[in-house]
Amino acid sequence: MSQKKEQWGSRWGFIAASIGMAIGTGNIWRFPRVAAANGGGPFIIAWTIALFVWAIPLLMGEMVMGRKTGLGTIGAFRDFAGRKYTWMGTWIAVVCLGIMFYYSVVMGWCVKYFTLALSGAFQPGMDTVATEAIWNTFTTNPAETISFHFVSMLFAGFIIYRGVTNGIEKASKIMIPTLFFLLIAAVIRSLTLPGAAQGLEYLFNPRLEMLANYRIWLEAFTQAAWSTGAGWGFIITYAVYTKQKEDIGGNCLIMGFGDNLGALIAGMTVLPAIYALSPTQEFASQALASGNTGITFIYLAQLFTEMPGGRWLAAIFFGSMAIAALSSLLPMIEVGVRNLMDMGFERKKSTLLIILFGFLLGIPSAYSLNILDNQDFVWGIGLLVSGLFVAFALMKYGLEKARTTIINTEWADFKIGAWWSTCIRLFPVFFVVITGWWLWQAITWYPGEWWKPFEVFSFGTVIFQFAIVIVFGLLTNNWLANKVGKGRDITERL
Repeated sequence: MSQKKEQWGSRWGFIAASIGMAIGTGNIWRFPRVAAANGGGPFIIAWTIALFVWAIPLLMGEMVMGRKTGLGTIGAFRDFAGRKYTWMGTWIAVVCLGIMFYYSVVMGWCVKYFTLALSGAFQPGMDTVATEAIWNTFTTNPAETISFHFVSMLFAGFIIYRGVTNGIEKASKIMIPTLFFLLIAAVIRSLTLPGAAQGLEYLFNPRLEMLANYRIWLEAFTQAAWSTGAGWGFIITYAVYTKQKEDIGGNCLIMGFGDNLGALIAGMTVLPAIYALSPTQEFASQALASGNTGITFIYLAQLFTEMPGGRWLAAIFFGSMAIAALSSLLPMIEVGVRNLMDMGFERKKSTLLIILFGFLLGIPSAYSLNILDNQDFVWGIGLLVSGLFVAFALMKYGLEKARTTIINTEWADFKIGAWWSTCIRLFPVFFVVITGWWLWQAITWYPGEWWKPFEVFSFGTVIFQFAIVIVFGLLTNNWLANKVGKGRDITERL
Protein backbone atom coordinates (compact mmCIF):
# COMPACT_ATOMS: atom_id res chain seq x y z
CA MET A 1 0.00 0.00 0.00
CA SER A 2 1.16 3.53 -0.66
CA GLN A 3 0.96 4.72 2.94
CA LYS A 4 3.83 4.08 5.29
CA LYS A 5 3.11 0.95 7.29
CA GLU A 6 2.67 1.30 11.02
CA GLN A 7 3.81 -1.37 13.46
CA TRP A 8 3.71 -2.19 17.12
CA GLY A 9 7.07 -1.33 18.62
CA SER A 10 7.12 -4.50 20.72
CA ARG A 11 5.17 -7.65 21.48
CA TRP A 12 4.38 -6.27 24.94
CA GLY A 13 2.88 -3.16 23.35
CA PHE A 14 0.55 -5.25 21.20
CA ILE A 15 -0.45 -7.48 24.11
CA ALA A 16 -1.03 -4.48 26.41
CA ALA A 17 -3.26 -2.85 23.80
CA SER A 18 -5.11 -6.12 23.23
CA ILE A 19 -5.68 -6.74 26.95
CA GLY A 20 -6.89 -3.16 27.22
CA MET A 21 -9.27 -3.85 24.35
CA ALA A 22 -10.71 -6.81 26.25
CA ILE A 23 -10.89 -5.32 29.75
CA GLY A 24 -13.71 -2.80 29.74
CA THR A 25 -16.53 -1.70 31.98
CA GLY A 26 -18.19 -5.10 31.46
CA ASN A 27 -15.42 -6.73 33.48
CA ILE A 28 -15.87 -4.33 36.38
CA TRP A 29 -19.64 -3.83 36.57
CA ARG A 30 -21.24 -6.71 34.65
CA PHE A 31 -19.08 -9.66 35.64
CA PRO A 32 -19.54 -9.36 39.44
CA ARG A 33 -23.28 -8.87 39.08
CA VAL A 34 -23.85 -11.74 36.62
CA ALA A 35 -21.50 -14.06 38.52
CA ALA A 36 -23.43 -13.41 41.74
CA ALA A 37 -26.78 -13.93 40.01
CA ASN A 38 -25.62 -17.32 38.70
CA GLY A 39 -24.19 -18.90 41.80
CA GLY A 40 -20.64 -17.53 41.76
CA GLY A 41 -18.47 -20.64 41.56
CA PRO A 42 -20.44 -22.60 38.94
CA PHE A 43 -20.63 -19.49 36.76
CA ILE A 44 -16.84 -19.09 36.94
CA ILE A 45 -16.38 -22.72 35.88
CA ALA A 46 -18.73 -22.33 32.89
CA TRP A 47 -17.22 -18.94 32.03
CA THR A 48 -13.69 -20.39 32.02
CA ILE A 49 -14.79 -23.18 29.68
CA ALA A 50 -16.41 -20.57 27.43
CA LEU A 51 -13.08 -18.76 27.30
CA PHE A 52 -11.47 -21.82 25.65
CA VAL A 53 -14.27 -22.90 23.34
CA TRP A 54 -15.58 -19.48 22.24
CA ALA A 55 -13.40 -16.48 23.06
CA ILE A 56 -9.82 -17.63 22.51
CA PRO A 57 -10.59 -19.52 19.27
CA LEU A 58 -12.30 -16.45 17.83
CA LEU A 59 -9.48 -14.15 18.93
CA MET A 60 -7.05 -16.44 17.10
CA GLY A 61 -9.31 -16.44 14.06
CA GLU A 62 -9.40 -12.65 13.98
CA MET A 63 -5.63 -12.46 14.26
CA VAL A 64 -5.33 -14.94 11.39
CA MET A 65 -7.48 -12.66 9.20
CA GLY A 66 -5.65 -9.47 10.15
CA ARG A 67 -2.21 -11.03 9.71
CA LYS A 68 -3.08 -12.67 6.41
CA THR A 69 -4.67 -9.67 4.72
CA GLY A 70 -3.04 -6.65 6.36
CA LEU A 71 -6.40 -4.85 6.13
CA GLY A 72 -9.21 -3.67 8.38
CA THR A 73 -12.50 -5.53 8.65
CA ILE A 74 -13.89 -4.58 5.22
CA GLY A 75 -10.79 -5.47 3.25
CA ALA A 76 -10.09 -8.51 5.41
CA PHE A 77 -13.40 -10.12 4.49
CA ARG A 78 -12.93 -9.21 0.84
CA ASP A 79 -9.54 -10.86 0.63
CA PHE A 80 -10.03 -13.70 3.12
CA ALA A 81 -13.60 -14.86 2.48
CA GLY A 82 -14.18 -13.57 -1.03
CA ARG A 83 -15.24 -10.35 -2.72
CA LYS A 84 -18.97 -11.02 -2.41
CA TYR A 85 -18.61 -11.23 1.38
CA THR A 86 -17.17 -7.73 1.76
CA TRP A 87 -20.47 -6.68 3.32
CA MET A 88 -19.73 -8.87 6.34
CA GLY A 89 -16.68 -6.76 7.09
CA THR A 90 -18.85 -3.67 6.68
CA TRP A 91 -21.31 -5.14 9.20
CA ILE A 92 -18.54 -5.63 11.76
CA ALA A 93 -17.26 -2.08 11.24
CA VAL A 94 -20.73 -0.54 11.56
CA VAL A 95 -21.58 -2.57 14.69
CA CYS A 96 -18.27 -1.59 16.25
CA LEU A 97 -18.89 2.08 15.51
CA GLY A 98 -22.45 1.75 16.79
CA ILE A 99 -21.05 0.63 20.13
CA MET A 100 -18.48 3.42 20.06
CA PHE A 101 -21.23 6.04 19.91
CA TYR A 102 -22.64 5.12 23.31
CA TYR A 103 -19.52 3.63 24.90
CA SER A 104 -17.94 7.06 24.89
CA VAL A 105 -20.94 8.24 26.91
CA VAL A 106 -20.34 5.45 29.44
CA MET A 107 -16.70 6.48 29.73
CA GLY A 108 -17.94 10.00 30.41
CA TRP A 109 -20.00 8.69 33.33
CA CYS A 110 -16.91 7.03 34.80
CA VAL A 111 -14.86 10.22 34.45
CA LYS A 112 -17.66 12.23 36.07
CA TYR A 113 -17.88 9.88 39.05
CA PHE A 114 -14.11 9.86 39.41
CA THR A 115 -14.22 13.64 39.78
CA LEU A 116 -17.16 13.37 42.21
CA ALA A 117 -15.24 10.89 44.37
CA LEU A 118 -12.13 13.07 44.43
CA SER A 119 -14.17 16.13 45.37
CA GLY A 120 -15.78 14.32 48.32
CA ALA A 121 -19.30 14.28 46.91
CA PHE A 122 -19.99 10.88 48.51
CA GLN A 123 -20.29 11.71 52.20
CA PRO A 124 -20.59 9.32 55.17
CA GLY A 125 -24.18 8.72 56.13
CA MET A 126 -25.53 8.97 52.60
CA ASP A 127 -28.18 6.44 51.66
CA THR A 128 -29.08 5.06 48.26
CA VAL A 129 -31.79 7.69 47.91
CA ALA A 130 -29.05 10.34 47.99
CA THR A 131 -26.72 8.52 45.56
CA GLU A 132 -29.64 7.79 43.24
CA ALA A 133 -30.48 11.50 43.29
CA ILE A 134 -26.88 12.29 42.25
CA TRP A 135 -27.18 9.77 39.41
CA ASN A 136 -30.54 11.07 38.24
CA THR A 137 -29.45 14.69 38.42
CA PHE A 138 -26.40 13.95 36.30
CA THR A 139 -28.02 11.72 33.69
CA THR A 140 -30.98 14.05 33.17
CA ASN A 141 -28.68 17.00 32.51
CA PRO A 142 -27.79 16.76 28.79
CA ALA A 143 -25.29 19.59 29.06
CA GLU A 144 -23.20 17.50 31.46
CA THR A 145 -23.60 14.09 29.82
CA ILE A 146 -22.84 15.47 26.36
CA SER A 147 -19.86 17.43 27.71
CA PHE A 148 -18.31 14.33 29.30
CA HIS A 149 -19.05 12.37 26.12
CA PHE A 150 -17.17 15.05 24.19
CA VAL A 151 -14.21 14.89 26.59
CA SER A 152 -14.06 11.09 26.22
CA MET A 153 -14.08 11.20 22.42
CA LEU A 154 -11.53 14.01 22.40
CA PHE A 155 -9.13 12.20 24.72
CA ALA A 156 -9.40 8.88 22.89
CA GLY A 157 -9.16 10.65 19.52
CA PHE A 158 -5.94 12.37 20.56
CA ILE A 159 -4.34 8.99 21.32
CA ILE A 160 -5.49 7.46 18.01
CA TYR A 161 -4.40 10.60 16.13
CA ARG A 162 -0.82 10.00 17.31
CA GLY A 163 -0.75 6.60 15.64
CA VAL A 164 -0.08 3.02 16.68
CA THR A 165 3.36 3.26 18.29
CA ASN A 166 3.25 6.80 19.67
CA GLY A 167 -0.44 6.73 20.51
CA ILE A 168 -2.16 3.40 21.22
CA GLU A 169 0.96 1.51 22.29
CA LYS A 170 2.40 4.20 24.56
CA ALA A 171 -0.98 4.82 26.17
CA SER A 172 -1.62 1.09 26.68
CA LYS A 173 1.79 0.55 28.29
CA ILE A 174 0.77 3.15 30.88
CA MET A 175 -2.93 2.34 31.19
CA ILE A 176 -2.84 -1.45 31.61
CA PRO A 177 -0.26 -1.61 34.46
CA THR A 178 -2.06 1.33 36.08
CA LEU A 179 -5.43 -0.39 35.70
CA PHE A 180 -4.19 -3.60 37.34
CA PHE A 181 -2.46 -1.60 40.09
CA LEU A 182 -5.69 0.26 40.88
CA LEU A 183 -7.77 -2.92 40.78
CA ILE A 184 -5.34 -4.71 43.10
CA ALA A 185 -5.36 -1.72 45.48
CA ALA A 186 -9.16 -1.82 45.47
CA VAL A 187 -9.34 -5.57 46.08
CA ILE A 188 -6.88 -5.38 48.98
CA ARG A 189 -8.96 -2.68 50.66
CA SER A 190 -12.18 -4.55 49.97
CA LEU A 191 -10.88 -7.83 51.38
CA THR A 192 -9.79 -6.18 54.63
CA LEU A 193 -13.40 -5.26 55.43
CA PRO A 194 -15.07 -7.25 58.24
CA GLY A 195 -17.38 -9.79 56.62
CA ALA A 196 -15.66 -9.68 53.23
CA ALA A 197 -14.97 -13.41 53.37
CA GLN A 198 -18.66 -14.08 52.77
CA GLY A 199 -18.40 -12.45 49.35
CA LEU A 200 -15.31 -14.47 48.47
CA GLU A 201 -16.93 -17.71 49.62
CA TYR A 202 -19.95 -17.00 47.45
CA LEU A 203 -17.80 -16.11 44.42
CA PHE A 204 -15.60 -19.21 44.52
CA ASN A 205 -17.76 -21.95 46.07
CA PRO A 206 -18.01 -24.43 43.14
CA ARG A 207 -21.56 -25.75 43.85
CA LEU A 208 -21.09 -28.29 41.05
CA GLU A 209 -24.74 -29.35 41.12
CA MET A 210 -25.71 -25.94 39.74
CA LEU A 211 -23.87 -26.65 36.48
CA ALA A 212 -26.96 -28.59 35.43
CA ASN A 213 -28.76 -25.24 35.09
CA TYR A 214 -28.66 -24.28 31.39
CA ARG A 215 -29.07 -20.59 32.18
CA ILE A 216 -25.68 -20.47 33.91
CA TRP A 217 -24.03 -21.73 30.71
CA LEU A 218 -25.90 -19.23 28.54
CA GLU A 219 -24.93 -16.33 30.81
CA ALA A 220 -21.32 -17.56 30.99
CA PHE A 221 -20.94 -17.80 27.21
CA THR A 222 -22.57 -14.39 26.80
CA GLN A 223 -20.16 -12.84 29.29
CA ALA A 224 -17.17 -14.47 27.57
CA ALA A 225 -18.34 -13.21 24.19
CA TRP A 226 -19.04 -9.65 25.28
CA SER A 227 -16.11 -9.29 27.65
CA THR A 228 -13.16 -10.46 25.57
CA GLY A 229 -14.09 -8.64 22.36
CA ALA A 230 -13.82 -11.90 20.42
CA GLY A 231 -15.26 -11.55 16.93
CA TRP A 232 -15.67 -7.80 17.20
CA GLY A 233 -13.07 -6.86 14.59
CA PHE A 234 -10.70 -5.34 17.15
CA ILE A 235 -8.01 -7.97 16.77
CA ILE A 236 -8.41 -8.07 12.98
CA THR A 237 -7.51 -4.39 13.14
CA TYR A 238 -4.72 -4.60 15.72
CA ALA A 239 -3.19 -7.61 13.94
CA VAL A 240 -2.61 -5.45 10.85
CA TYR A 241 0.22 -3.74 12.75
CA THR A 242 1.95 -6.89 14.02
CA LYS A 243 5.34 -8.01 12.84
CA GLN A 244 5.67 -11.10 10.69
CA LYS A 245 7.04 -13.36 13.39
CA GLU A 246 4.16 -12.98 15.83
CA ASP A 247 2.89 -15.90 17.91
CA ILE A 248 -0.85 -15.92 17.25
CA GLY A 249 -1.71 -18.74 19.66
CA GLY A 250 0.40 -17.44 22.53
CA ASN A 251 -0.74 -13.85 22.17
CA CYS A 252 -4.43 -14.78 22.12
CA LEU A 253 -4.08 -17.05 25.15
CA ILE A 254 -2.50 -14.16 27.05
CA MET A 255 -5.32 -11.81 25.93
CA GLY A 256 -7.98 -14.23 27.15
CA PHE A 257 -6.31 -14.91 30.49
CA GLY A 258 -5.66 -11.20 31.00
CA ASP A 259 -9.30 -10.39 30.44
CA ASN A 260 -10.49 -13.08 32.85
CA LEU A 261 -7.95 -12.02 35.47
CA GLY A 262 -9.22 -8.44 35.30
CA ALA A 263 -12.81 -9.63 35.73
CA LEU A 264 -11.91 -11.87 38.69
CA ILE A 265 -10.09 -9.04 40.46
CA ALA A 266 -13.13 -6.81 39.92
CA GLY A 267 -15.39 -9.54 41.27
CA MET A 268 -13.14 -9.90 44.33
CA THR A 269 -13.51 -6.17 44.90
CA VAL A 270 -17.22 -5.68 44.31
CA LEU A 271 -18.81 -8.77 45.91
CA PRO A 272 -16.89 -8.67 49.21
CA ALA A 273 -17.60 -4.93 49.49
CA ILE A 274 -21.32 -5.46 48.92
CA TYR A 275 -21.58 -8.35 51.38
CA ALA A 276 -19.43 -6.63 54.01
CA LEU A 277 -21.05 -3.21 53.88
CA SER A 278 -24.69 -4.05 53.19
CA PRO A 279 -26.81 -3.64 56.36
CA THR A 280 -29.00 -6.62 55.43
CA GLN A 281 -28.99 -9.56 53.02
CA GLU A 282 -32.00 -7.99 51.32
CA PHE A 283 -29.98 -4.82 50.66
CA ALA A 284 -27.16 -6.87 49.12
CA SER A 285 -29.66 -8.73 46.92
CA GLN A 286 -31.19 -5.44 45.78
CA ALA A 287 -27.74 -4.10 44.88
CA LEU A 288 -26.85 -7.19 42.85
CA ALA A 289 -30.19 -7.09 41.03
CA SER A 290 -30.04 -3.38 40.19
CA GLY A 291 -28.35 -3.67 36.79
CA ASN A 292 -24.96 -2.42 35.64
CA THR A 293 -25.53 1.26 36.32
CA GLY A 294 -27.50 0.65 39.53
CA ILE A 295 -24.86 -1.50 41.20
CA THR A 296 -22.08 0.86 40.13
CA PHE A 297 -23.36 4.41 40.39
CA ILE A 298 -26.00 4.01 43.11
CA TYR A 299 -25.26 1.11 45.45
CA LEU A 300 -21.45 1.03 45.38
CA ALA A 301 -21.29 4.82 45.51
CA GLN A 302 -23.29 4.59 48.73
CA LEU A 303 -21.48 1.61 50.20
CA PHE A 304 -18.06 3.23 49.78
CA THR A 305 -19.19 5.99 52.18
CA GLU A 306 -19.68 3.39 54.94
CA MET A 307 -16.00 2.53 55.27
CA PRO A 308 -12.93 4.40 56.49
CA GLY A 309 -11.08 5.84 53.51
CA GLY A 310 -14.10 5.12 51.34
CA ARG A 311 -13.66 8.36 49.44
CA TRP A 312 -10.31 7.17 48.15
CA LEU A 313 -11.56 3.67 47.36
CA ALA A 314 -14.39 5.27 45.39
CA ALA A 315 -11.84 7.37 43.49
CA ILE A 316 -9.71 4.28 42.79
CA PHE A 317 -12.76 2.29 41.67
CA PHE A 318 -14.16 4.92 39.32
CA GLY A 319 -10.67 5.75 38.08
CA SER A 320 -10.26 2.08 37.18
CA MET A 321 -13.60 2.20 35.39
CA ALA A 322 -12.53 5.25 33.36
CA ILE A 323 -9.22 3.64 32.32
CA ALA A 324 -10.95 0.38 31.40
CA ALA A 325 -13.49 2.29 29.33
CA LEU A 326 -10.77 4.28 27.54
CA SER A 327 -8.69 1.19 26.75
CA SER A 328 -11.76 -0.39 25.12
CA LEU A 329 -12.86 2.79 23.34
CA LEU A 330 -9.52 3.07 21.51
CA PRO A 331 -9.92 -0.06 19.32
CA MET A 332 -13.52 0.91 18.50
CA ILE A 333 -12.24 4.15 17.01
CA GLU A 334 -9.28 2.40 15.39
CA VAL A 335 -11.60 -0.03 13.55
CA GLY A 336 -13.18 2.93 11.78
CA VAL A 337 -9.87 4.70 11.22
CA ARG A 338 -8.18 1.60 9.80
CA ASN A 339 -10.99 1.01 7.31
CA LEU A 340 -10.77 4.63 6.12
CA MET A 341 -7.00 4.32 5.80
CA ASP A 342 -7.49 1.22 3.66
CA MET A 343 -9.50 3.45 1.33
CA GLY A 344 -6.62 5.89 0.94
CA PHE A 345 -7.26 8.41 3.73
CA GLU A 346 -4.37 9.47 5.93
CA ARG A 347 -4.51 8.58 9.63
CA LYS A 348 -4.97 12.14 10.87
CA LYS A 349 -7.86 12.88 8.53
CA SER A 350 -9.42 9.49 9.23
CA THR A 351 -9.22 10.07 12.97
CA LEU A 352 -10.80 13.50 12.77
CA LEU A 353 -13.67 12.14 10.66
CA ILE A 354 -14.36 9.21 13.01
CA ILE A 355 -14.15 11.38 16.14
CA LEU A 356 -16.50 14.01 14.73
CA PHE A 357 -18.86 11.32 13.46
CA GLY A 358 -18.69 9.50 16.80
CA PHE A 359 -19.38 12.59 18.87
CA LEU A 360 -22.39 13.67 16.81
CA LEU A 361 -23.99 10.22 16.63
CA GLY A 362 -23.30 9.63 20.32
CA ILE A 363 -25.32 12.66 21.38
CA PRO A 364 -28.68 10.77 21.37
CA SER A 365 -27.28 8.20 23.84
CA ALA A 366 -25.86 11.00 25.98
CA TYR A 367 -29.26 12.69 25.91
CA SER A 368 -31.41 9.65 26.75
CA LEU A 369 -30.71 6.55 28.86
CA ASN A 370 -33.43 4.70 26.92
CA ILE A 371 -31.60 5.29 23.65
CA LEU A 372 -28.31 4.16 25.20
CA ASP A 373 -29.92 1.02 26.64
CA ASN A 374 -31.48 0.26 23.26
CA GLN A 375 -28.17 0.61 21.44
CA ASP A 376 -26.36 -1.49 24.02
CA PHE A 377 -28.94 -4.26 23.65
CA VAL A 378 -29.13 -4.22 19.85
CA TRP A 379 -25.42 -4.09 19.12
CA GLY A 380 -24.61 -6.47 21.95
CA ILE A 381 -26.54 -9.08 19.98
CA GLY A 382 -24.99 -7.67 16.80
CA LEU A 383 -21.57 -8.63 18.16
CA LEU A 384 -22.67 -12.26 18.31
CA VAL A 385 -23.51 -12.00 14.61
CA SER A 386 -20.06 -10.50 14.01
CA GLY A 387 -18.50 -13.54 15.64
CA LEU A 388 -20.56 -15.79 13.37
CA PHE A 389 -19.24 -13.95 10.31
CA VAL A 390 -15.64 -14.41 11.49
CA ALA A 391 -16.26 -18.13 12.01
CA PHE A 392 -17.82 -18.36 8.53
CA ALA A 393 -14.82 -16.66 6.92
CA LEU A 394 -12.44 -19.03 8.68
CA MET A 395 -14.39 -22.10 7.61
CA LYS A 396 -14.56 -20.86 4.04
CA TYR A 397 -10.81 -20.29 3.97
CA GLY A 398 -10.09 -23.70 5.51
CA LEU A 399 -9.64 -24.24 9.24
CA GLU A 400 -6.83 -26.75 9.07
CA LYS A 401 -5.07 -24.68 6.43
CA ALA A 402 -5.26 -21.62 8.68
CA ARG A 403 -4.17 -23.57 11.76
CA THR A 404 -1.19 -25.31 10.18
CA THR A 405 0.14 -22.50 7.96
CA ILE A 406 -0.78 -19.24 9.76
CA ILE A 407 -1.16 -20.10 13.47
CA ASN A 408 1.38 -22.91 13.94
CA THR A 409 4.33 -21.22 12.29
CA GLU A 410 7.90 -22.25 12.97
CA TRP A 411 8.36 -19.30 15.33
CA ALA A 412 5.19 -19.96 17.37
CA ASP A 413 5.83 -20.72 21.05
CA PHE A 414 2.41 -22.36 21.41
CA LYS A 415 1.33 -25.00 18.91
CA ILE A 416 -2.44 -25.05 18.64
CA GLY A 417 -4.15 -28.42 18.25
CA ALA A 418 -7.18 -29.50 16.27
CA TRP A 419 -9.44 -28.38 19.16
CA TRP A 420 -9.29 -24.90 17.60
CA SER A 421 -10.80 -26.09 14.34
CA THR A 422 -13.47 -28.04 16.23
CA CYS A 423 -14.47 -25.01 18.29
CA ILE A 424 -14.82 -22.83 15.20
CA ARG A 425 -16.95 -25.51 13.51
CA LEU A 426 -19.20 -25.61 16.57
CA PHE A 427 -19.54 -21.83 16.66
CA PRO A 428 -22.74 -21.71 14.54
CA VAL A 429 -24.38 -24.04 17.09
CA PHE A 430 -23.28 -21.84 19.99
CA PHE A 431 -24.50 -18.79 18.08
CA VAL A 432 -27.97 -20.20 17.40
CA VAL A 433 -28.46 -21.23 21.03
CA ILE A 434 -27.20 -18.02 22.66
CA THR A 435 -28.63 -15.53 20.17
CA GLY A 436 -31.92 -17.43 20.04
CA TRP A 437 -32.12 -17.26 23.83
CA TRP A 438 -31.62 -13.50 23.86
CA LEU A 439 -34.12 -12.89 21.08
CA TRP A 440 -36.68 -15.15 22.78
CA GLN A 441 -36.28 -13.10 25.95
CA ALA A 442 -36.87 -9.95 23.91
CA ILE A 443 -40.17 -11.47 22.72
CA THR A 444 -41.27 -12.43 26.24
CA TRP A 445 -40.48 -8.96 27.59
CA TYR A 446 -43.09 -7.43 25.26
CA PRO A 447 -45.94 -9.95 24.96
CA GLY A 448 -48.14 -8.89 22.04
CA GLU A 449 -45.84 -5.99 21.18
CA TRP A 450 -42.57 -7.81 20.55
CA TRP A 451 -42.56 -6.66 16.91
CA LYS A 452 -42.51 -2.93 17.67
CA PRO A 453 -39.25 -1.41 16.35
CA PHE A 454 -39.12 1.51 18.80
CA GLU A 455 -39.37 -0.37 22.09
CA VAL A 456 -36.11 -0.35 24.05
CA PHE A 457 -35.54 -4.11 24.32
CA SER A 458 -37.93 -5.60 21.76
CA PHE A 459 -37.30 -8.26 19.14
CA GLY A 460 -38.60 -5.79 16.57
CA THR A 461 -35.97 -3.14 17.32
CA VAL A 462 -33.18 -5.71 16.81
CA ILE A 463 -34.52 -6.91 13.46
CA PHE A 464 -35.28 -3.37 12.26
CA GLN A 465 -31.78 -2.04 12.96
CA PHE A 466 -30.08 -5.21 11.74
CA ALA A 467 -31.97 -4.96 8.47
CA ILE A 468 -30.77 -1.38 7.90
CA VAL A 469 -27.12 -2.35 8.36
CA ILE A 470 -27.38 -5.50 6.22
CA VAL A 471 -29.11 -3.64 3.36
CA PHE A 472 -26.46 -0.92 3.55
CA GLY A 473 -23.69 -3.52 3.48
CA LEU A 474 -25.17 -5.35 0.51
CA LEU A 475 -25.79 -2.16 -1.49
CA THR A 476 -22.24 -0.92 -0.92
CA ASN A 477 -20.55 -4.33 -1.25
CA ASN A 478 -18.98 -3.87 -4.69
CA TRP A 479 -18.23 -0.18 -4.21
CA LEU A 480 -16.34 -0.82 -0.97
CA ALA A 481 -14.59 -3.87 -2.43
CA ASN A 482 -13.24 -1.59 -5.17
CA LYS A 483 -12.49 1.30 -2.82
CA VAL A 484 -10.32 -0.66 -0.37
CA GLY A 485 -6.72 -0.89 -1.51
CA LYS A 486 -4.53 -3.93 -1.94
CA GLY A 487 -3.64 -5.87 1.18
CA ARG A 488 -0.72 -8.16 1.83
CA ASP A 489 -0.04 -11.84 1.92
CA ILE A 490 1.35 -13.35 5.09
CA THR A 491 4.55 -14.18 3.24
CA GLU A 492 5.25 -10.48 2.77
CA ARG A 493 7.88 -9.32 5.23
CA LEU A 494 6.75 -6.14 7.00
